[in-house]
Amino acid sequence: MTVEQNVLQQSAAQKDSNGNLELAVAFLTAKNAKTPQQEETTYYQTALPGNDRYISVGSQADTNVIDLTGDDKDDLQRAIALSLAESNRAFRETGITDEEQAISRVLEASIAENKACLKRTPTEVWRDSRNPYDRKRQDKAPVGLKNVGNTCWFSAVIQSLFNLLEFRRLVLNYKPPSNAQDLPRNQKEHRNLPFMRELRYLFALLVGTKRKYVDPSRAVEILKDAFKSNDSQQQDVSEFTHKLLDWLEDAFQMRAEEETDEEKPKNPMVELFYGRFLAVGVLEGKKFENTEMFGQYPLQVNGFKDLHECLEAAMIEGEIESLHSENSGKSGQEHWFTKLPPVLTFELSRFEFNQALGRPEKIHNKLEFPQVLYLDRYMHRNREITRIKREEIKRLKDYLTVLQQRLERYLSYGSGPKRFPLVDVLQYALEFASSKPVCTSPVEDIDASSPPSGSTPQTLPSTTEQQGVPSSELPSTSPASIAAISSRSVIHKPFTQSRIPPDLPMHPAPRHITEEELSVLESCLHRWRTEIENDTRDLQESISRIHRTIELMYSDKSMIQVPYRLHAVLVHEGQANAGHYWAYIFDHRENRWMKYNDIAVTKSSWEELVRDSFGGYRNASAYCLMYINDKAQFLIKEELNKETGQALVGIETLPPDLRDFVEEDNQRFEKELEEWDAQLAQKALQEKLLASQKLRESESSITTAQAGEPEYLEQPSRSDFSKHLKEETIRIITKASHEHEDKSPETVLQSKPENTTSQPPSNQQVVEVAIPHVGKFMIESKEGGYDDEAIKLEYSRLVKLAQEDTPPETDYRLHHVVVYFIQNQAPKKIIEKTLLEQFGDRNLSFDERCHNIMKVAQAKLEMIKPEEVNLEEYEEWHQDYRKFRETTMYLIIGLENFQRESYIDSLLFLICAYQNNKELLSKGPNRGHDEELISHYRRECLLKLNEQAAELFESGEDREVNNGLIIMNEFIVPFLPLLLVDEMEEKDILAVEDMRNRWCSYLGQEMESNLQEKLTDFLPKLLDCSTEIKGFHEPPKLPSYSTHELCERFARIMLSLSRTPADGR
Repeated sequence: MTVEQNVLQQSAAQKDSNGNLELAVAFLTAKNAKTPQQEETTYYQTALPGNDRYISVGSQADTNVIDLTGDDKDDLQRAIALSLAESNRAFRETGITDEEQAISRVLEASIAENKACLKRTPTEVWRDSRNPYDRKRQDKAPVGLKNVGNTCWFSAVIQSLFNLLEFRRLVLNYKPPSNAQDLPRNQKEHRNLPFMRELRYLFALLVGTKRKYVDPSRAVEILKDAFKSNDSQQQDVSEFTHKLLDWLEDAFQMRAEEETDEEKPKNPMVELFYGRFLAVGVLEGKKFENTEMFGQYPLQVNGFKDLHECLEAAMIEGEIESLHSENSGKSGQEHWFTKLPPVLTFELSRFEFNQALGRPEKIHNKLEFPQVLYLDRYMHRNREITRIKREEIKRLKDYLTVLQQRLERYLSYGSGPKRFPLVDVLQYALEFASSKPVCTSPVEDIDASSPPSGSTPQTLPSTTEQQGVPSSELPSTSPASIAAISSRSVIHKPFTQSRIPPDLPMHPAPRHITEEELSVLESCLHRWRTEIENDTRDLQESISRIHRTIELMYSDKSMIQVPYRLHAVLVHEGQANAGHYWAYIFDHRENRWMKYNDIAVTKSSWEELVRDSFGGYRNASAYCLMYINDKAQFLIKEELNKETGQALVGIETLPPDLRDFVEEDNQRFEKELEEWDAQLAQKALQEKLLASQKLRESESSITTAQAGEPEYLEQPSRSDFSKHLKEETIRIITKASHEHEDKSPETVLQSKPENTTSQPPSNQQVVEVAIPHVGKFMIESKEGGYDDEAIKLEYSRLVKLAQEDTPPETDYRLHHVVVYFIQNQAPKKIIEKTLLEQFGDRNLSFDERCHNIMKVAQAKLEMIKPEEVNLEEYEEWHQDYRKFRETTMYLIIGLENFQRESYIDSLLFLICAYQNNKELLSKGPNRGHDEELISHYRRECLLKLNEQAAELFESGEDREVNNGLIIMNEFIVPFLPLLLVDEMEEKDILAVEDMRNRWCSYLGQEMESNLQEKLTDFLPKLLDCSTEIKGFHEPPKLPSYSTHELCERFARIMLSLSRTPADGR
């Protein structure tokens, strides 16, 4: 930005703000916002005489402070200059710069929503289900908090504190001062006492409610009003936590002062969350020591790989800013904890201000943190031994740097831009020297070998013309002369007729080398390679030893006496100015991690926490870590019954007033359940009466329908077949009977069929039918030979179909269930029973031949013993086949709608196809269709719909914008978790990131305030990286297809896809 532009912007800011300096700064720091918003004044206070509370960590009293709340307009220029100069300064107060607080519009707006935002619209994902049983708590499962308008930050913080049992007890047992009515009702008390009341009610519901989640609207309302008051403007999420503890401290301070006569009564909130540290150092050549108090401890993330590195950097400051630039005295300071709080909270600063873009950016770097953190090295009592160890670590790291540089010279050898490991260079040289020597040039060999011996290479006229000789200058030739030339010479075309001689080596080799030279060279190269390998190995081992030494530097017993265990991790996903929050909280009773994501509370694991919290994966990372003293068991110890000694659980832990409150709420919920049951019972009775009436009216039509031909999908019985299958069966029977029509029954009975094992008595014959990959079947026949021949022919046909290689548009599994069974290696008795049921169909009895084969098949079915076929397994195989056909129909309709660009309809069918197909493929690779194909078109549908919704939003028209957001809320957001479930599907994850980035890109654009508000409300739901599906539509109804129609439509759609270019699919 030029000086002229800077001056113009400052003048414009003064004019637009009507002289209000705070608004002017807001305009300058948030130039993309259309409406000015006030900034929050700094929360921390500098140390004052007699007051040691809320001192900024690592800061001194700053005399160079500019007051923007007064009327002095001359301070505006200095304020702007200081704001830019201090943007990279250490996070002295809140852990983020003033610019970041002003620009994080989305998070600020989430606290300052109006009442209309608290009412959920029909398009939002987290709407209450009409069925109260969907909102019923399961046993003693943890309770969630409803998101009442971008309040996921509230849920994450409150749930982390609620699961500290000591904090929970303090809140639940809080009693307002007895003289509260007589106290002067200043603004703090107007805010703190009502908030404590609502927080007690909220905690009581979290303990004893029968609901799956509760509504925190009343507490949020108080917070909202407080943040919008005159002396406290909007805050970001970190500031909310500070303010929350501040209010709680004030509320408990009123009670503490009433209960004790001490000069400084103990405040339980201070005792729980606040510690002290000693700042020692040198400032302008003078030594100093200051004891300061801290609550949340801010830590920089950028440039560090783990929590200990962040802490080391925060505890040691190399330079302290001097107010007098001419003073060149060396300055520096150290921080040493003198008292650690039972609950230690680290605020991870993952934001930095981008001067070029004029907005904050989130730091996505990976930062590791342990489950158990030992803080002995930061304690004041250990400072001498810690300083010694720090010096030793510094010395080791310096030596480590030297070794790593030396190793790098071995691993990246060379003087040019391309470098290679030296061991490989020597190996390549050895391989070259050892290659077979060649005495002639490879080029000469190829040129000489191209034409036949004794012939002279000729040049075609066309070749000569290409070389610049016009065809008009060539001598005229007759056809006879051309033929003569052709007979004398061979025309060699590049890459077709030239061949490398067989004696030419494929790799480069030295032209001339003697045995003595080769022996010396090989000896040297072998020796050098061995030396380099030994040197490299020694360097690597030394580096590993130093790393191990540094890691174990603080592992001795004296330095592991102050363990702090990780209690909660608050996670943010998104960018600096928009995102979603949730929390991982350790369940100390069940010894497992739980994920609290608004209304969803689910079991989790350390691995999932690491994936979402360390950073470097997607846009999710931890922004707050809550550790608790591992030796302070009172923090997580359950309250015991004084009489029985048993742990109090649930509503038993509540004081009488809250117990009554929870019981009343539970009674209201139980009444809601009863009303719902009554509605269902009445509806069921009406449906039963209506069904009974319809049944009586349609008895005749049902009889007619039974005589028809039901489809496989509509009938659960395997004995019902489609017309296509029945016609195929009749064809097989006819073919078998024609082969036997010239034989009498006696001849047939006396003949010995192939593969007969033994001769049964009387007129029985046993036919052995062998099927590859399935087994052998013994089939008995009592009548005509064509009965067995028909079954044998059908077996052979189906086996052939099952083994045939087919193009994608032909899938014989759709033609016959037995093909599906054979390809998936179903048990042979199940295949035999299925095929016999085909021939035993009573609908075949209209013809004498069919009647005979039907009777034979039914007799054979009766011969199958119950113990030979597991009926449950038999039913399961046929259910899988029905699901396979359903999946095929979902896929066909989904792809047809996709080609018609009806993406909403296509998406619903493809989602069902993918889910069914995934379940089938989990049982075997041939159970379903190509998963990649369905996944591709499902992903493309979502991308197309996202593009349509974005274009509607960009139009700016209210109706179009609402339609675009309906598409996102109803079809994109609910189905995104399906793409995130399988982390190995990189294309799906990239597609989700593309969709999110498209909407996040609007944050940096100018737009109307109503569009900004809608975007603010919508983005957190889009950025939620939870894999829980929150709003799944009912599967669409499928039409009835005959087998012939199904196969035809499948072939047609697959052929159309095969004609689509690869880059278009």
